[in-house]
Amino acid sequence: MNLKEKIQQLPSAPGVYQYFDENGHILYVGKAKDLSKRVKSYWQFTPTLQANQKLSLRIKRMIEQTVSLNYIVVNSEHDALILENSLIKQLNPKYNILLRDDKTYPYIYIDKSQKFPRYEITRKVLKSKEVLYYGPYSVGARDILDSLYEICKLVQKKSCLHSAKLCLYHQIDKCLGPCELPISQERYEKEVLLAEKLILNKKLLIQTLQERMEFYAQEMRFEEAAELRDRIERISRSEIKSEIDFASDANYDIFVIQNSLKRAVVVRLFMRKGKIISSSHDYVNIDESYDEEELYVRTLLSYYKEEKPPIIAPILLGKKIESLALIEGHLSKIFEKKAEILVPQKGRKKELIELALLNANELLKKDKKEEHTTVPLEIQKLCELSKIPSRVEIFDNSHMSGVATVGAMVVYEDGKFDKKSYRTYHLKARDEYGQMRETLTRRVESFEKNPPPDLWILDGGETLLKLALEILHSFGVHLDVIAIAKEKVDAKAHRAKGKANDLLYTKKELFRLKNSDKRLQWVQNLRDEAHRAAITFHKKTKLKLDKESKLLNLHGISQAKIQKLLNHFGTFGELKNVTIEEITTVLNAKDAKTIKKFYN
Repeated sequence: MNLKEKIQQLPSAPGVYQYFDENGHILYVGKAKDLSKRVKSYWQFTPTLQANQKLSLRIKRMIEQTVSLNYIVVNSEHDALILENSLIKQLNPKYNILLRDDKTYPYIYIDKSQKFPRYEITRKVLKSKEVLYYGPYSVGARDILDSLYEICKLVQKKSCLHSAKLCLYHQIDKCLGPCELPISQERYEKEVLLAEKLILNKKLLIQTLQERMEFYAQEMRFEEAAELRDRIERISRSEIKSEIDFASDANYDIFVIQNSLKRAVVVRLFMRKGKIISSSHDYVNIDESYDEEELYVRTLLSYYKEEKPPIIAPILLGKKIESLALIEGHLSKIFEKKAEILVPQKGRKKELIELALLNANELLKKDKKEEHTTVPLEIQKLCELSKIPSRVEIFDNSHMSGVATVGAMVVYEDGKFDKKSYRTYHLKARDEYGQMRETLTRRVESFEKNPPPDLWILDGGETLLKLALEILHSFGVHLDVIAIAKEKVDAKAHRAKGKANDLLYTKKELFRLKNSDKRLQWVQNLRDEAHRAAITFHKKTKLKLDKESKLLNLHGISQAKIQKLLNHFGTFGELKNVTIEEITTVLNAKDAKTIKKFYN
């Protein structure tokens, strides 16, 4: 069935459609209340099948590249929205917007049903009906919480109330000591209210911390002073200076988007009790596929996800979007009450939008990454990459004679390594090919939670490059891949300096660049960081395995037997979970009982 026939036979049902180019790469994922009407609106059928002339330039370009389509029928438009969002995260289509920010923002809470309640951090709604929430906080939640226990005489630890004995915290005047002393709830409540006042008034909290920091400095307690200095900086980081004060208990979640030629910025402001309490932002690289409306949709779906937030506030948007009613219905299901999304045109709410837009414009001005560095752009041209590699994932594996086999993924984004995004893997495979297959497969399987980057770089040659492309193809993902390896000298890959040069492999070409070439050095720098991460994790794993081996040795299990077990079961972690019967397939019954007893 050709493309025209497939379009004409689409069902009049809700669903998701996918467009593909001549190479089978996915171009676009879209949702529809009526698949037939929606997809047909892109095309005109006479005299030949071609893009509808009323389409925007962006959509017209996409349709001109489309040679095939797939579709999935679902029960409702809401289900189509969820499936579309999931597929975009996993497949990263060329003409869809991918927002990688998928964090869950923390809240500070206190459970008033407790006799002597404490402040804690949560990211979810808790069961108790007497819980009060404060937040969300993009940064500094833990610092605010630590500051409360620095300033207020609250019960410092959960375990304190169970000890019935005064501890060090009481002696250093950081706790009233209700575990042993007859402290009234009224007296304790004063500390709770002081803490709440500090949470709600960030300026007062910072001022109090600064006074304490100066006191520590005067007392020559420089380490404590430095710790408070750093804490103040982190608490201040998400603060947006604003004269807006609703003088009421108004709560709002505010989202706006602004863009320059190459970057868009998403700004989120959170107003609680009439004051802006925190903010966050994310940059998005843009090209011909950019669509502001779609970025608004991805922003809302990414922030609220599928879990009811602890505080539900009306949502203010900087722009009216076509999918407003659908998103409102989706969020109403999550919130378990009617969601309210507003696009203010005047009044105080409009002032909040203008404040957010002002900050978005400032962020774009300050954005040093607005102009991409020349090397990634040159790499894109050299290797014919589909986009400038802004976010890159680099992979390497490490082991010692098949022992402590591990994989590592490091992440490089906008000119620096993003260490929070690094991942390490315990591997079962014994050979390099199998190890890379295992590492890459596990990464692809996590694309829905952690979307794909712009580029993969592998520490390996042409064989591993082909492996990566096969894995991506099997999952329906199009992603650029580069491999880097030493050229063979006398049939061996020499790592010693001067012995051999690094080669770059792409899907189409093999590049022999000079050692002085900035493009090669850029890839080498990323490869070396992945190698360092893999070696570090291998050493840590090996140390742990050696320790466990010695303990088993003490129980009469020889090193040769331990190696047999690891060859069969892979890791000590697997060995802990197997039965005596399974162990007896490798060792005798006596050893099996000894091992099981050891782990139990």
